[in-house]
Amino acid sequence: MANPWYKDYSEYLAERWPGVKVQKLSVDAGFSCPNRDGTIGRGGCIYCDNRSFTPGYCDARRSVAEQLADGRRFFARKYPQMKYLAYFQSFTGTHASAVGRLAELYAEALAQPDVLGLIIGTRPDSLPENVMDLLTEINRERRVIVEIGAETSHDATLRLINRCHTWRDVEDAVRRLDSRGIECGLHLIAGLPGESCADVLTTVERSCRLPIASVKLHQLQVIRGTRLDRLWRTGELAVHPFTLEEYLELCVQVVRRVDRRVAIERFLASAPPEMVAAPRWGLKNYQFTNLLLNRLAATAPGDAAAESRPDKN
Repeated sequence: MANPWYKDYSEYLAERWPGVKVQKLSVDAGFSCPNRDGTIGRGGCIYCDNRSFTPGYCDARRSVAEQLADGRRFFARKYPQMKYLAYFQSFTGTHASAVGRLAELYAEALAQPDVLGLIIGTRPDSLPENVMDLLTEINRERRVIVEIGAETSHDATLRLINRCHTWRDVEDAVRRLDSRGIECGLHLIAGLPGESCADVLTTVERSCRLPIASVKLHQLQVIRGTRLDRLWRTGELAVHPFTLEEYLELCVQVVRRVDRRVAIERFLASAPPEMVAAPRWGLKNYQFTNLLLNRLAATAPGDAAAESRPDKN
């Protein structure tokens, strides 16, 4: 039964692959990021440690085929009929030395058993025309979904966290993808330094005015050893880690601003506990989602499906 409060990711996948159980399989293809390697900047985003969200079977020293085979074995034990989407998750999934190298990596992923399509995580400033041409060509035969790290719509925050792009870059990238018939989702972070809940909701509203198919929101985690961690501990940067109650209430407000045409993929980041300085809630994704669904049921006026979400589009 469909989630009555918002389109979740399982509904999103079911719309695109009816009757098929589909799972993302993450891949580390050895990419860097343009704000790490000097292309546009150095040091990367102040909060980022890729190890905090990369599955254990991902290892750039191993081939794409080997990583996907490990992922398939893990899920096939419980779901032998499962199909997969190869998810180029680590760092910037379109940032390679040449577009030919990207073509090789994507083709290797699509050649693996039971892989239906690609999900490519990237930045809004890492989609030059030759890469767009490649994605368009692949998308004619196999579905390509691009997930763009936007994080926030506020340029002052983007500068503070060393993203090295602007919100206008995000808008441009989304519209260029849409013009080529390629689905796009945005990654957003709640609780970035200097931002209020109202700022987060503004970003959500601006995102939903764009031709996107999904949003992925999560709370800011202070990961031990990152530049954000050091700046927070020394008092050089003010960071307010959400309490669980604060974040639940924010997510209720987010849901009420997202029209059902846009799927909400997730609300929670869950790095390995030993890596997290704050906030430390000790919850898994499904546990947080259950808390949120209960909160939505308790606070929505009238009929849930009809009244809990005003159409902002």
